[in-house]
Amino acid sequence: MKTPDRTRLALAALLLATAGQVAAADYVQAPGSTLVFASNYQGETFTGRFGGFTTTMSFDPKQLAASKLDVAIQLAGTQTGNKDRDDTLVSADFFNVGKFAQARYTATKFRALGGNQYAADGTLTLRGASKPVTLTFTWTPGAQPVLTGKATVKRLDFGVGGGDWADTSTIPNEVAISTKVVLKPAK
Repeated sequence: MKTPDRTRLALAALLLATAGQVAAADYVQAPGSTLVFASNYQGETFTGRFGGFTTTMSFDPKQLAASKLDVAIQLAGTQTGNKDRDDTLVSADFFNVGKFAQARYTATKFRALGGNQYAADGTLTLRGASKPVTLTFTWTPGAQPVLTGKATVKRLDFGVGGGDWADTSTIPNEVAISTKVVLKPAK
């Protein structure tokens, strides 16, 4: 049988052990968010928007180990302002939306880069392939925090633009991704 002093000591040790395990704040995407990409086709730069995306995030700059990010990206409805290019992007040669309706980016490892700059080392799953992708971002705190970030994706790692489209002199392998995610507290 434990003595009252031992019970109190055990309780105090338990409280101290769990004190550092503070959860990051939970957020969901709010209106005003954007996710765009930029590339070149035969030397002409073009930009596009995905059909939609949904973001959930747990983040606290003081608790990076408890942070996580999950972004579901709808590939159908991707638009670049050029109907022929848009039709090609959703075809089997590129996103193959008939088989792969969405891409997903998840991250559970975050690094501070100084100031309000961070990096999320995550995994992008696109066309059934999963590869590491780092998102560097600025975190602007507030009632509706804003994540403003950039990443580079190597399209050929995911089989995007195979066959005749694999020629990197026509379309570069590296695609620039930019996002602005307005967040609100999760309910």
